[in-house]
Amino acid sequence: MLPPLKSGEVLRSRYKIRERIGQGGMGSIYLADDTRLKGRECALKEVEYDRALPEKIREEAREQFLREATILARLDHPNLPKVSDFFSNGPRDYLVMDYVPGNDLRHMMIEARRKHHFLPEKEVLAWAEQIASALTYLHGQEPPIVHRDIKPSNLKLMPYGLIKLVDFGLVKILAPEEVTITIIQGQGTALYTPLEQYGGSDVHTDIRSDIYAFGATLYHLLTNESPADARKRFLSPESLIPIREINPHVSQKTEKAIQWAMSLHPDERPPSVDEFRKALLGFSESPSSPLPSRRPRPETVSDYLGNPTETTLAWSAAVLLLVSLLATLAR
Repeated sequence: MLPPLKSGEVLRSRYKIRERIGQGGMGSIYLADDTRLKGRECALKEVEYDRALPEKIREEAREQFLREATILARLDHPNLPKVSDFFSNGPRDYLVMDYVPGNDLRHMMIEARRKHHFLPEKEVLAWAEQIASALTYLHGQEPPIVHRDIKPSNLKLMPYGLIKLVDFGLVKILAPEEVTITIIQGQGTALYTPLEQYGGSDVHTDIRSDIYAFGATLYHLLTNESPADARKRFLSPESLIPIREINPHVSQKTEKAIQWAMSLHPDERPPSVDEFRKALLGFSESPSSPLPSRRPRPETVSDYLGNPTETTLAWSAAVLLLVSLLATLAR
């Protein structure tokens, strides 16, 4: 691996490196100043390929990066950082996107735990609605874009209340030699990764993998406790403690919706983020909860009034009204 970029270095005669703000298995993330647009800060995501891989595989990886970067650059959604540029610099590739200030939700959760209280359910659900909007947008692309690494630390709360889902686009190709190459990031974070995402292959992952990670993220935010990972749950189903046993202030509706999203088998999860959002925010019920029964349309007065006591009171009032009217006319 080459040494990291130094403060003051300028890439592409435009991006002046300020500092390294993150590091992953495939490279670093830098905060940089855009010298063409005064005052604009941007994040440069660096991709460096393993030199131990065959040259052909590295070339395929770079081609894949360029294809995926082109797709990401077309995205435009208020809850996603805008990708504005991509380029190569020697053996490394770079993705340029908006720098998102503010604390991530992991930091806020840790602060709540330190103060011995929980993040309010109402606030977490307001964030969830924004996250759902971003994921619905990504999943609605052609082809769909699956984030693959939803977690509290990838959710930034901007100063005016807007949530940004950062670090999106876990781009991977499966080479003919069955070597999985991760181009932009790793396999996801174990605590939030569904069972089908383990092992590195994309064959069995789809939008429902994001739904699992979304549910696991909300579990963590509402309980201050990390959820048992999918492998542990597969071997020991009782290892996932129900949310309300940890935080009894959470509603049953929210608990059931998150439990639905965190089902181990993809077919048992919500089929879309929108369905999960409806169950979570109260527009529909999750399968674990019976649907409320509907009362038939009333066809008689007693049906409207509901019970015998109400009927008796109503007739008594009618008789009194009639007697009063007759007395008035008699005068």
